[in-house]
Amino acid sequence: MDKNTITGLALIFLILITFSYFNKPSESQIEAEKRQRDSIVQVAAENTRQEEIKAKEAAQLSLQAKTAVTDSVGKAQVNNELKNLYGVFSESVKGTEHFITLENNLMKIRLSNKGGKIYSVELKGYKRFNEKPLVLFEGDKNRFGLNFFSQNKSIQTDQFFFVPSISDTILTVSGNPVAKGKEGREKFNTKGQEASKSVTMRLDAGNGVSVEYTYTLNYNSFMVGFDIHTTGLKNVMGANSNYINFAWSMELPRQEKVSKFGEDNYATTYFKYFKDEVDKIAPTKSETKALTTKVEWVSFKTLFFSSALIANKPFLNGQVSTKKRDKDPSYVSDMTADLTIPLDNSGSETFPARFYFGPNQYNTLKQYNVSLEEELSLGWTVIGWVNKVIIIPAFDFLRRYITNFGLIILLLTIYVKLIVAPFTYKSYISQAKMRLLKPEIEEIQKKFGEDKKMESQQAVMALYKKAGVNPMGGCLPMLFQMPILVAMFYFFPISIELRQQSFLWAHDLSSFDSIMTLPFEIPWYGSHVSLFCLLMTVTNILYVKYNNEMSSAGTQQMPGMKTMMYLMPVMFLFIFNSYASGLSLYYFLSLVFTFVQMFIFKKLINEDEIHAQLKAKQKMPVTKSKFQTRLEEMSKQRNVPQKKK
Repeated sequence: MDKNTITGLALIFLILITFSYFNKPSESQIEAEKRQRDSIVQVAAENTRQEEIKAKEAAQLSLQAKTAVTDSVGKAQVNNELKNLYGVFSESVKGTEHFITLENNLMKIRLSNKGGKIYSVELKGYKRFNEKPLVLFEGDKNRFGLNFFSQNKSIQTDQFFFVPSISDTILTVSGNPVAKGKEGREKFNTKGQEASKSVTMRLDAGNGVSVEYTYTLNYNSFMVGFDIHTTGLKNVMGANSNYINFAWSMELPRQEKVSKFGEDNYATTYFKYFKDEVDKIAPTKSETKALTTKVEWVSFKTLFFSSALIANKPFLNGQVSTKKRDKDPSYVSDMTADLTIPLDNSGSETFPARFYFGPNQYNTLKQYNVSLEEELSLGWTVIGWVNKVIIIPAFDFLRRYITNFGLIILLLTIYVKLIVAPFTYKSYISQAKMRLLKPEIEEIQKKFGEDKKMESQQAVMALYKKAGVNPMGGCLPMLFQMPILVAMFYFFPISIELRQQSFLWAHDLSSFDSIMTLPFEIPWYGSHVSLFCLLMTVTNILYVKYNNEMSSAGTQQMPGMKTMMYLMPVMFLFIFNSYASGLSLYYFLSLVFTFVQMFIFKKLINEDEIHAQLKAKQKMPVTKSKFQTRLEEMSKQRNVPQKKK
């Protein structure tokens, strides 16, 4: 092998190494591929589990059909097959489904002896978008139960028939009438000492082995007590079994009309780690998440309603998932939770928990002190604080005494405007001063011309300083109003109080107010026309025009800035057309009241007097602050040439 061949091979080897180095996957890519492999494995495992469940259900149906055989030999054969499938729980496979209704002033819960589960939940004070009763779930769309191995057999308790502790079919919890706005607020129940009702569903395997679910409902409460009690389970599971799984899955029905910024953008699974923050699956995608540490609660949330399972003692770990069903007109998404319940060696154990089935109303969720209110998208730190401290208390106060939500939004607008009124007043004074200085500023600009813009700007700033005018004073109200405006952007679309509340032509202030349906769809805009959005846009354009006239006095604006200011309202027209009409109404009223404030200020302020004050200040010597004097002294010392030694 000659020298050239060796050199060529060495170069090829070097190129291959270099190529491999620069094309190796990054750590993020490796992690993404790992997650993809894990998700594939999880999907495969879930598919296998579902196939096993279907096979077992088919076998169960077949065996139940065989139980009709009158021949004693045939019955014995069926019983043997059942025992091979379910072991000590085989006798509980046979039965007839019936229901018990547990009801209070807020909701109606149907319990089924099949699986001992909650069969359906209806919220009394609400309707679906089509005016039908609002049912959070019903029938097999809600599945839950314990999963464990007994005598090497997979046991899923939702397949067995439980025995209820009562013979009644309806249990009603009654109490004193509840004032408007206090629905679901449990602290108002203590005065009348309202009673509660309980039902226990028992799965008995014999020989001291049983599983019990106890449901408890209080008056004026969206919370349902759910205690899991097991006896002798380790006798059939094995001494080394330290946990059981609780599987819960739900197909969430669509409660609101389809909207671009509506229910589909908010429906997802939330969960809270033990003594940690609330987390969620991104509402815009389907995903499965492994919960590797202790979990306090899991919630299946839509735009306005939640179904949450809260543990008094945390779950060890688990897995949750959300599968979006965007094109389904009947359902929003499928959500699942597989949670691990710890077992000790006592033989008789209780795992206390509770379900929340109710509205996503801030104060209702907050009263439980488990951070359920963190499900609500109220905005990031400052914005969320504004909503919780300023907006929500005022809104709730007005709701107690006023039933018209259009009027509530009007009063809320006045309330916010009064808060920022002092800053708006100072802004108007600042704009008036700059407007009065306009002739002098024009003289300065004419004196220096276009060639000396820097000198011209310095002279204008010197004039401002001498006259005691702050050119940024006009921005002060916007600085204080911006967090409130953004807070409203978060608050109105998720405010359940506005749901299905009408005002003028708007039938539902929590959704868009369509006055016309277009025969075509405009990109980003939609196929309908929202009148409140149009009114907001027109008023916003008028405000921009007025504001430009006021603020341009004596100032030089960047080319195209005015055009950009006019484009903003047009952009808002496209954004807010499909948003909550209550939000557009608030912004419209806010702009109207801004014009009213400007008119009042104009009447109250004497511009001739302000002009005289500006002239007097210009004649006074400019006083320098100590800090400014010190800076000038330091600058002089640096510029003094050093003496040669």
